[in-house]
Amino acid sequence: MLPHQLFKLLSDETRLRCLLLIAQHKALCVCELTAALGESQPKISRHLAQLRQSGVVTDERRGQWVYYHLSPHLQPWQAKVIEQLHEADDLLANYQDDHQRLSNMADRPCP
Repeated sequence: MLPHQLFKLLSDETRLRCLLLIAQHKALCVCELTAALGESQPKISRHLAQLRQSGVVTDERRGQWVYYHLSPHLQPWQAKVIEQLHEADDLLANYQDDHQRLSNMADRPCP
């Protein structure tokens, strides 16, 4: 993947928010991302499919749940970009509500 392709993926707020949450929590399922972002399941699934097809995230089935996590095959520069985004406190403050909604989620599946 070329840099402009990664940045194009990250230019969508829903994909960025999904990626930040996945980076923070290591693995999340669609239902957790749906609750955290307050978006519909089809919308979240569509954005996760784009991230998966691009190789940024991978999925893993655990029983009835499919968990998404950062791909172990990211290029070093890709991992660094995502790491820098994840560590940017001022950026994360803008999405603090996502983390709060995830924390407050009832009946959260166990990873």
